[in-house]
Amino acid sequence: MEQTLVIIKPDGLRRKLVGRIIQRFEEKNLTIREMYQGVMTEEIAQEHYAHLKDKPFFANLVAYMTSGPVVFLLLEGPDAILLVRQMLGATNVLHAVPGTIRGDFACSTTENLVHASDCQENAAIEIQRFFG
Repeated sequence: MEQTLVIIKPDGLRRKLVGRIIQRFEEKNLTIREMYQGVMTEEIAQEHYAHLKDKPFFANLVAYMTSGPVVFLLLEGPDAILLVRQMLGATNVLHAVPGTIRGDFACSTTENLVHASDCQENAAIEIQRFFG
């Protein structure tokens, strides 16, 4: 079994899509090992997105991720990382196909509803960061 981190971002909570997003993961037989709602601090957001610190949108991303509560999910299942990434769809909502979470629900690339680990190495780091 593989584990991955998913964060339902502030727009997902503001738009009341948490249940619908979680339902999709459960329908794919992914198990929620742990889950909680919290507010990401600026320090943690900067650490989490440090790989994007040189991008012009970094400050806006940190402000967005700290703008309201988020839901942290620790999901588990066979090939969970790849499965979840496919379920999310492209980061750019203009390229996210219908049937994916972003393709069906996201309204902008800046506020694209969900973050998920992209590889086993990052999943381990991110799970440790948010679930210690």
